[in-house]
Amino acid sequence: MSQSSSYRYSELKRLLLQYSYEYHVLDAPTVSDAVYDSLMVELKAIEAENPELITADSPSQRVGNELQGGFKKVQHRSRMLSLNDVFDVSEVKAWVVRMDKLLPGARHEFFADIKMDGLACALIYEDGVLSQAVTRGDSFIGEDVTNNVRTIQNVPLRLRETSKTKRLTEGRTEVRGEIVMLKEDFVRLNEAQRAAGKPEFANPRNLAAGTIRQLDPKLVASRPLTFIAYDLIRDDPSEITTNMQAYEYISELGLRRNVQATVFTSLDEVMQFVHYWDTARHELPFNTDGLVVKVNDRAQFMALGVVGKQPRAAVAYKYAAEQATTTVKDIVISIGRTGAATPVAVFDPVQVAGTTVQHASLHNADEIARKDIRIGDTVVIFKAGDIIPQVESVVRELRPKQARVFDYETALKEQYPELEFERQGDDVVYRVKGASSELLLKRALEYYASRQALDIDTLGEKNVVALVDAGLVKDIADIYALRLEDIRALDRFADVSAKKLYDAIQAAKTPALERFILALGIRHVGAQTAIDLANRFTSIAALKEASLDDLMQVEGVGKVVAESIYGWFVDSDNLRLLEKFTELGVVPYYTQKTGGLVGKSFVVTGTLQSMSRDEAADHIRELGGTFQTSVAKDTTYLVAGGKVGASKLAKAEKYGTTILTEDEFTALVERA
Repeated sequence: MSQSSSYRYSELKRLLLQYSYEYHVLDAPTVSDAVYDSLMVELKAIEAENPELITADSPSQRVGNELQGGFKKVQHRSRMLSLNDVFDVSEVKAWVVRMDKLLPGARHEFFADIKMDGLACALIYEDGVLSQAVTRGDSFIGEDVTNNVRTIQNVPLRLRETSKTKRLTEGRTEVRGEIVMLKEDFVRLNEAQRAAGKPEFANPRNLAAGTIRQLDPKLVASRPLTFIAYDLIRDDPSEITTNMQAYEYISELGLRRNVQATVFTSLDEVMQFVHYWDTARHELPFNTDGLVVKVNDRAQFMALGVVGKQPRAAVAYKYAAEQATTTVKDIVISIGRTGAATPVAVFDPVQVAGTTVQHASLHNADEIARKDIRIGDTVVIFKAGDIIPQVESVVRELRPKQARVFDYETALKEQYPELEFERQGDDVVYRVKGASSELLLKRALEYYASRQALDIDTLGEKNVVALVDAGLVKDIADIYALRLEDIRALDRFADVSAKKLYDAIQAAKTPALERFILALGIRHVGAQTAIDLANRFTSIAALKEASLDDLMQVEGVGKVVAESIYGWFVDSDNLRLLEKFTELGVVPYYTQKTGGLVGKSFVVTGTLQSMSRDEAADHIRELGGTFQTSVAKDTTYLVAGGKVGASKLAKAEKYGTTILTEDEFTALVERA
């Protein structure tokens, strides 16, 4: 194990122990569950590869923490167990297979309910009267928070007695559930905080947990907490035979429980329920990160027993985390259609909200400085609106000594040496100097339609200017939305010329992939690089998902070119542009090159009589060959026209490159 990996492991262990203490002992977590889980996954991965590192104080080995004083300690009659997490259908199936081995032939009914994001608590009723409320604690011992729980308006001080519940109001009845703060209550409370000039609370879960541990019940009473029950326990287990029956009794006793809870007879039905709530959960009145799935029959549940502190008969299905941690590998800068230079963080791939995230916009230089994001940092990322990945914060405790501050202006010079940038007035964005968005659009459209790109007949400089100035084209994809009457209405066009341009644009809806890549105008991507990219990725979709490492594996693509390509495909404006192309019916196609020049590379020097250098390059590429601008070790042929430079001839002789006359080159092309 390398020294850097060993240091990383030690720092992860130290930080996770601190987070665990804040969460379990102080009830004042400083990070979300998703952040803690993400760092724990990384720690466990290191331990899996290096089991000799595991010690008794590793967070992966911890069962629970001893609670800090302030409240009386109470031992639970039966442990308040936590559940094993599962994340996909294969893990749910594996769980069922394990149960079937222990109870062969048993028929399972599955009970499923929403998992609430709050503070677990047990309410003890003696002869129907609330006598004690105890937090989960370390699952064996909790804290007596009776005085605080009594202030929660929906907690009955006496259980409701009916003909169905009479025996449950006799003797000891334990009701387990979650103390939560509902979303709308949390919003109202923060509005009151703002109005009073006080700081806002971070999230409902932390606030609920922190409130219950306040020593002053009056303060607790001032905060709108809600208790939602999920279990009912009697000394005689036979009084409650199923988990669904427990829920029915909970309602009869006058307690709130989730009405979404359902019993299923098949795993397929369970998974339909799981997938439905993956989307619908955002409409619930409380926060949740998943579901609880149990065996409905409580006798079976007990027979399956407990492993560690998790029952075998229940699992928590966790939805994809909306937060995660990862490491910033690099920061690249993309140039958008307005000339704005936007920094983009490149990450080690990580799963967030069900998708793999490899990059996120850092917006501008000021934002990087404000969050103090450095190359090498461990960062917390999240999905804004479940769509756009964003960097929330830096885990500074894990900052490596070699973390590099990002020098924005130096990076601009290195990545775009041919351009000048400026920040005007209060603008936080660097922009290309002397280039308006209209000018950039005109240049981009001229290039898109040029002969070397898509070769759209009659869409030259003057017609581009006419279309842009008339407001008909706001980006290069807009040409495909033009109607014949739009073009005909312009001063420059008659019926024939308008029809000619319209038809040429429509014909360009199915361009060769390499020409389409070239036409996008990605800085540093010339015709040969576009061909190499098309051959390597074979579709725009695959190229869009390529990592920096993937790009640098392409022949002739170094770090600067890779960063330019990567930066283009992570820019939000450019991604919307690609979506627009698709919506307007533009479908690039890829054809594997099979001509007689495949595997051969050419340099053309001097003046050719029968064709231009560009035409020669087109012939080479059409036949599968590679066109190079200078002689290198891998150059197969140097085509020498008139007035050849002595240096290129000398280089060709040095590398053993075959030198062809124009006639020999023409003959070679004809044979291929």
